[in-house]
Amino acid sequence: MAEPLALYVHWPFCVSKCPYCDFNSHVRDRVDQDAWRAALLADLRYEAALLGKRRVSSIFFGGGTPSLMPPATVAAIIAEAEALWGLADDCEITLEANPNSVEVAAFADLAAAGVNRISIGVQSFDPEVLAFLGRAHSGEEARRAIAAAQASFARTSFDLIYARPGQSLSDWEAELGEALAFGTGHLSLYQLTIEPGTRFWALAAKGELVLPDGDVAADLFDVTQAMTRAAGLPRYEVSNHARPGEESRHNLTYWRYGDYAGIGPGAHGRRLAQASERHKKPENFIAAVERSGHGLRIESDLQPHERATEAMLMGLRLTEGVDLARVERRSGLAREGFFDAAAAERLAAQGLVRQRDDRLIVTDEGILLLDSILSEVVRTG
Repeated sequence: MAEPLALYVHWPFCVSKCPYCDFNSHVRDRVDQDAWRAALLADLRYEAALLGKRRVSSIFFGGGTPSLMPPATVAAIIAEAEALWGLADDCEITLEANPNSVEVAAFADLAAAGVNRISIGVQSFDPEVLAFLGRAHSGEEARRAIAAAQASFARTSFDLIYARPGQSLSDWEAELGEALAFGTGHLSLYQLTIEPGTRFWALAAKGELVLPDGDVAADLFDVTQAMTRAAGLPRYEVSNHARPGEESRHNLTYWRYGDYAGIGPGAHGRRLAQASERHKKPENFIAAVERSGHGLRIESDLQPHERATEAMLMGLRLTEGVDLARVERRSGLAREGFFDAAAAERLAAQGLVRQRDDRLIVTDEGILLLDSILSEVVRTG
């Protein structure tokens, strides 16, 4: 029997573009909601026709700002996925939201539509930091949004960004302490990175934006691990923390290299040993659906070595590590073709990785050196 399938749905629209964001997001004065609902449903049907009967274990509405979607559209997509594939009894249905009051007002309707997990883009509670990050909400709105989410949804997660310019250890300890006090089952804690093509990238190139150096960033990371562990939300992936059983099942599908279908502008998929990508610009996506019945831009076969490499790069982000035997099965390639056992032995002697039978794990001591470790243990060609 085929493994369950994860479904990603991309909603590309935002009220404004954040200066650090390199996601496929677009600001539009007007959105034809009926046309977008029809286009997303058509794109979904195309994937279902390709994939046949595959139980859906998770649905993730990402963006952009999917909390700007009409709840009726969310409900229609969930119902169509149920009709086309069938949903697992414990199907995790996540929607990303901003803490703005107008979006929070839709929480009850989104829960009624079938969303059972919400992920809120808080990023910070500090008004100066929110202004720096280009966020449109206040700290108080963020606090109210978390409380409203906990009242409306079975599971709540929210994001914070740290390792910001000028951020002190004590500032971060106070902010993280406040976040942990909400008692949510999941937190995503990201160090600020400068992505090409963003406004922050342009400022950094001119020397007008300087991130904390490596030692400071490492200290911030270490205190993050200590505080989350003490609160019962240990790291299960580089930037994600959860109570046992509260991990994002959808994202675990990515990291464990399971199959997922992606619909909507710019959405990526990995299914049928193929990589898929939709048209990114909203207008091009709509035109493609009207022309062809789907928004697909690229569909390419993934060769065994590509699949093995991707599985290793994703799986080693997890605290559970990567199952080498599973990578062999998923890629059709013997591990000698993608895994350097001698390098792993060398790194294990340094305490940076450990191997238990078929499972390779990057240790807490090694996680800040993950990129270097990947370059050594993963055979890329």
